[in-house]
Amino acid sequence: MNNSDPLKNIRVVLTQPSHPGNIGAAARAMKTMGLSALALVRPHQFPHPDADARASGALDVLQHAQVHDSLAAALNDCVLAVATSSRQRELRHEMMNAREAARELLARAVSHPVAIVFGNETSGLTSEEAGLCQVWARIPANPEYASLNLAAAVQVFTYELRMALALDGAAQAAEFAPAALGQVEQLYQHFEQTMAHAGFHDPANPKRLLPRLRRLFARARLEAEEVNILRGFLKAVDKLRR
Repeated sequence: MNNSDPLKNIRVVLTQPSHPGNIGAAARAMKTMGLSALALVRPHQFPHPDADARASGALDVLQHAQVHDSLAAALNDCVLAVATSSRQRELRHEMMNAREAARELLARAVSHPVAIVFGNETSGLTSEEAGLCQVWARIPANPEYASLNLAAAVQVFTYELRMALALDGAAQAAEFAPAALGQVEQLYQHFEQTMAHAGFHDPANPKRLLPRLRRLFARARLEAEEVNILRGFLKAVDKLRR
């Protein structure tokens, strides 16, 4: 974690990228705006010569890229994750434009790692992947043709991050430590188990309970101590049922 430059704490996550050239182009887009933390979730081909060629002078970003088996693993230590998506979804999380999301990310990146998540070039992010993020963001493009190349989308968002830093400067660190997404995920799973054991949640017929619970946690922006309080309560409830 870098406390002197918040851009170093912002992780660009590419989920299942299909074309290695797009990975390289995204790395180049990142480096031009001062970002260096790249994470790949199940890339179809990486490392690859096409990625190196498109990265141009950003080979160092590729060489230090982290590869993960799941999006949850890529976001585990982050305190905020923004999903890039223009798709209309039934249970929508908080939606921002790219400029608003950049400011939100920068404010948390002063003292903690954060992430901005991009989906597959063809299908984008699934509802499950987007649900792991607290905020969804879009680029306000032409509604008649809003499709951007993956690297172009990365360039737009990283430009907005650079501009937010230049215009607003670094925000003050939060007074209380925010919960890492891995902690929030453990809380979510604990709630799911306890609700099932209590008969409140039927795993065979979940309806919208679990997605709504994720959305609630996303809006709350939980602090680490708040997660500990809730998990302590759930453990006490669990003991009553033994």
